[in-house]
Amino acid sequence: MITSDTSLQPSLKLFHQVLEQAAEWFAVLDSGEATATDHSRWEAWLAESAEHREAWGYVERISRRFEPIKASPEQRTALTAYRQAGSTLLRRRQVLLSIAAFAGSGLLGWVTWRYTSLPGMAQSLMADYRTGTGEVSEIALSDGTRVWLNAVSAFNQSYRPDQRCLHLIRGEILIDTATDPLQRPFYVETPQGRLQALGTRFTVRMDESETLVAVYEGAVKVRTAATGTTAIIPAGQQTRFTSTLLTAAESADPAREAWTRGLLVARNIPLSEVVRELRRYHHGHLGLAPEVADLRVFGGYPVNNPDRTLAMLESVMPIRVHRTLPWWVSIEPKERPDSR
Repeated sequence: MITSDTSLQPSLKLFHQVLEQAAEWFAVLDSGEATATDHSRWEAWLAESAEHREAWGYVERISRRFEPIKASPEQRTALTAYRQAGSTLLRRRQVLLSIAAFAGSGLLGWVTWRYTSLPGMAQSLMADYRTGTGEVSEIALSDGTRVWLNAVSAFNQSYRPDQRCLHLIRGEILIDTATDPLQRPFYVETPQGRLQALGTRFTVRMDESETLVAVYEGAVKVRTAATGTTAIIPAGQQTRFTSTLLTAAESADPAREAWTRGLLVARNIPLSEVVRELRRYHHGHLGLAPEVADLRVFGGYPVNNPDRTLAMLESVMPIRVHRTLPWWVSIEPKERPDSR
């Protein structure tokens, strides 16, 4: 079974804390109420380490995406949210007074890949079909095949006299293949390998260095890119594979395609997986404290309405949703009542 490297967890905690500190400082300085003392303390924090400066740069880049909101018809709503965030300014100052410097390196590289996925993003801009944050698209191809493209996803289409092929560049697609009068085979390619549809309805998802295929009708033949390992995945089964490794097939979760209906169906999955899905639909930063990342989640949630989903999760789990700024949201452990 393909698993993630758990040795990264301490570093993830470190990065989360540094990013939250940077966001707190941004909220103070952007409030219009920052004092000369606030500026001096921020400059001292910034000078403490390269990680602080890199985190600050990330917060600034995210904030620039939301500058056009000032000219939006919904400006009043946005300004109200900013004022609400600014109402905790005193608490922020008190928290920032006690912030300690953190050691380590590599924050900028981690932030860049974790939150922006630059290689995939660059290729997506030139893709035949693509979606942005919060967008889901249904596409009818020339042969009658229907493709549902999840948010923050992209693929290229290559139809030739001898074959039909989709190249998944980023994200996830659900495919309902049509019968081809020319009897051309239908393929989906990812960096990890090639899938051949055998009269099929199936999803294909790219996650970092692996591909997930879940089959709902027909069957799919999988071939890994580097080793040429092959397997046929029947309806009701799914598998994950890298360019060299193909895992054993297991039962496919029918909820895997619920996103095409605007739903996220959680059946005992970690909160980190739920948040990963929500990031496709959330404009801005959505952070998750490592302390709560492994909490198990059950139920159905409106994935295309992240604010509502977060409120639902907060009402049933030991977490709190902290909004440092309207575009900076973080899920933290629920604070314990003061026992004094």
